[in-house]
Amino acid sequence: MDTFGSITRLVGALVAMGGFGALGFAAVHPPPRAGQPDIATLVARPVFKAAVAALAADDERVTTENIRLTEIPAPPYKESDRARVYEQMMRDNGLQDVGTDGIGNVIGVRPGADRKLPVLVVSAHLDTVFPEGTNVKVRRDGTKLFAPGIGDDTRGLAVLLAFVRAMDKAHLRTPRDIVFVGDVGEEGQGDLRGIRYLFAKDPRARTAAAYITVDSTGSQNITTVGVGSKRYRLTFSGPGGHSYGAFGLVNPLVALAKVVEGLYSVQVPGSPKTTYSASVVGGGTSVNAIPAEVFLEVDLRSADAGELAKLDTRFHDIVSKAVALENATRDTKHGKVSVDVKSIGERPAGHTDDNSPLVIAAADAARGFGYTPKLIAVSSDANIPMSLGIPAIGIGSGASGGREHAPDEYIDVAKSDNVRGMSVGLATVVAAAGGLAR
Repeated sequence: MDTFGSITRLVGALVAMGGFGALGFAAVHPPPRAGQPDIATLVARPVFKAAVAALAADDERVTTENIRLTEIPAPPYKESDRARVYEQMMRDNGLQDVGTDGIGNVIGVRPGADRKLPVLVVSAHLDTVFPEGTNVKVRRDGTKLFAPGIGDDTRGLAVLLAFVRAMDKAHLRTPRDIVFVGDVGEEGQGDLRGIRYLFAKDPRARTAAAYITVDSTGSQNITTVGVGSKRYRLTFSGPGGHSYGAFGLVNPLVALAKVVEGLYSVQVPGSPKTTYSASVVGGGTSVNAIPAEVFLEVDLRSADAGELAKLDTRFHDIVSKAVALENATRDTKHGKVSVDVKSIGERPAGHTDDNSPLVIAAADAARGFGYTPKLIAVSSDANIPMSLGIPAIGIGSGASGGREHAPDEYIDVAKSDNVRGMSVGLATVVAAAGGLAR
């Protein structure tokens, strides 16, 4: 067990890594804007050092809670078992107004000094990408923990609770309320439904000063661009018939093939990065039958809303022309080819300015604890507030890891790196909540 002295030395070493002082980050970064706490000053304050010491003393508990939550399955649309446990954990950690909203998000509030100020929303998602029946038992090998979903994003859920305990133990109070959320539906066809609902229905979120999602591992990446996406399932139908006896009739599979061919002839910009993928295909009756129905699933993405809209328009034009061409080319005496285009996912694109106080604070915090900050573009819960014009970023949960979305996903919870990484997140959250209350 750590003695108080060893914890104090660890905290001092962590703060020293950043070189805050005469040669600190402030020397190469723009001065803080009005109302933006200076990170170098913040982390040097005794109350923040006490909070980092609390994180260090709490390290094994974070790992224990990480394991506990990981071993509660939370497949898409079936997060309720994990949500019930997390709701109780929020209560046990002293958050106020704890409860579950109408879609299944678990919410708790850490009150600030001025409850009239717009809040800070901080979330981690409850769901994992893995289907029901996946073995989620955690295997430990030294400081590495292996299990599906252990880093993405179960680690984030545990770290949110660690932040609460550290601030409470250090008696650290922020000006703003911090609304902590364990949200549903971030992965796959969940389509960001939890955070989408939160920002549509919760007045605190709609008027939030800022939003932070703690998602996946690491400490240097800061999500400032929300990659937007549109996903479709296209079902092509036709009369069908015998491959020999009905030869010459329209074939819905040909229309499908022309859609894929047309889509892959589209030239898209490399910046802002814009992509497409024909991802899933199926249908048909038999090798000796013209299919009566086939389907195709397609994913369109861009870091820019305008480019995504242009690609989407082009895609729909390709679909219409492919169907029309097949009906004009082959026999339609028993019926024409038709297509049903169904949206199976839509994530709005968004962006938080690189020079916003929120991004500056996150970058300062990362560099202050010895990391090189990197601004990245991904699709995450932050897409929703970004698209609404609310300053929003994504940060990592501190531990290193890898193989996300794979059965052998892992995190490394070596203590020194773990505490250092969580300290970055804590500094970012405290700064975004207005710093230290007077």
